[in-house]
Amino acid sequence: MKKKLAIAAVAVVAVLGTLLIPVGGKAHSIPDNKDKSMDLSSYPADEPSTPWRLLFIHHSVGGQLLADPGADQELAPSIHATHPNGGGLRKALEGQGYIVREASYESQVGDKTDLFDWLPKFRHDMDKVLRVSFNDQTTAENEKNRIVLFKSCYPNSRFEGLGQPPGNPDGPALTVWNAKASFNALLDEFRKHPDTLFVYFTAPPNAPVYGAEPLFKVLLRKVMRKPTTDEAMASQASFARSFNNWVKSPEGWLKDYPLHNVVVFDYFDLLTNEGASNFLQYPTGNGDDSHPSRAGQQKAAAAFIPFLNRAVHRAALTP
Repeated sequence: MKKKLAIAAVAVVAVLGTLLIPVGGKAHSIPDNKDKSMDLSSYPADEPSTPWRLLFIHHSVGGQLLADPGADQELAPSIHATHPNGGGLRKALEGQGYIVREASYESQVGDKTDLFDWLPKFRHDMDKVLRVSFNDQTTAENEKNRIVLFKSCYPNSRFEGLGQPPGNPDGPALTVWNAKASFNALLDEFRKHPDTLFVYFTAPPNAPVYGAEPLFKVLLRKVMRKPTTDEAMASQASFARSFNNWVKSPEGWLKDYPLHNVVVFDYFDLLTNEGASNFLQYPTGNGDDSHPSRAGQQKAAAAFIPFLNRAVHRAALTP
């Protein structure tokens, strides 16, 4: 009898031990179909003849994209001269004659950069956006920014679902239809400034690696018909791809927009290795940090320069 109890106890311990084994740790996604971006190839990629003032509104990922590679030298929150993940975009832009300005955390223009923050920012603070030189510092009326780059960070690639049409431009739920409604409303603000080029960077993808969790939690979600962490992350990323396909496609966001002062740089797609996945293919840390690596940032910087030059020629900006 004692032997049977001992065997049963060992079996129970073994089962419990199995249920506590950490599983998962990396989300997987099947690459979705992706739409083509606006074709700018008919416009020259050479540097503009005018040294245009350019403002980039960003947080940490954008600050690292602009920074030169090297030890972290932070000038202000998320504004770096150098950073280990530095993409070198600031220097590359300056090499093309652009005058680079930045706004980031702890400034009126740069502090809020989520998808639903852009509409009130451009609707109510456009004058300041066009005059920012560095965070809350502004310039004279005749020194306005003629190019505005704006980018949300990777949490904005964690879509909750498709949502319901026509969507709410104020959110707050991060659904595809709400995001579409907000961006459609943005075009009314951009239309008021035909002499300014607005460049939207799609939000970067998230890293696929997450903290492993006990097997019993995974099984419990299955029993309760709730998505596992892997499934939830894959769903969020797929909806992000869907929104980005729409926002960049000539048949999407800009289909009926008559001006040439808005373009989309698909940063999301580039960092997924052009659709190899819906997750970041250039993560940092142990693969769980969604800040793109130096290689990813330098790849983006190299692709952005000819893209921007073509967009400037297409916009036909005049001094």
